[in-house]
Amino acid sequence: MTITIVDYDVRDYSLDKYDVVFHSETIHTMLTHSPSNLPGNSHNSSSLVGLDVEWLPNRQRNMDNPVAIIQLCINRECLIFQILRTPFIPHSLVAFLENQGNTFVGVGIKEDVEKLHRDYSLRVANFVELRTLATERIGEDMRGVGLKTLAGHVLGKDIEKPRKITMSRWDKYKLTPQQVQYACIDAFASFEIGRILYARSV
Repeated sequence: MTITIVDYDVRDYSLDKYDVVFHSETIHTMLTHSPSNLPGNSHNSSSLVGLDVEWLPNRQRNMDNPVAIIQLCINRECLIFQILRTPFIPHSLVAFLENQGNTFVGVGIKEDVEKLHRDYSLRVANFVELRTLATERIGEDMRGVGLKTLAGHVLGKDIEKPRKITMSRWDKYKLTPQQVQYACIDAFASFEIGRILYARSV
């Protein structure tokens, strides 16, 4: 697998920009905790959106750490929003998630959506489980697989998911390039899998 990352030196402590290259695709990625850096939302727009979330691993029984980052990807544009570190949740994000015209796709997305609602009272109006969609469109039972397996099957591309990154400190103010890369690829792969599956006839 070929993945590289370019970190742009942006003179803004609340904003980092990266180019994450995944195989032959370059994903323009913005990492921020500032509501002012989020793009505005068009209520009439309709988009397919890759959605994923990460949080500090729960290392003790009865622990339930809140979502630390939310990843949103459309085409080759990815936003990593440090929701745990933001001073407030902007209306543009609320409206984007609640827009019925948007279709959010991911693996295990129902659990992620429920956690966003439980932790931040955010409502995702329209979401689709990629494993279910793949089962319907491909004709094979994909309901028990993970994103890595699904990406290999649908995209023909490998995704590295190192455990040390999966279990890392997603609540930090300054994420590492490796964390940014991991978070971006998860959301981008979700988007690409959804795009390809929706393009297939049932």
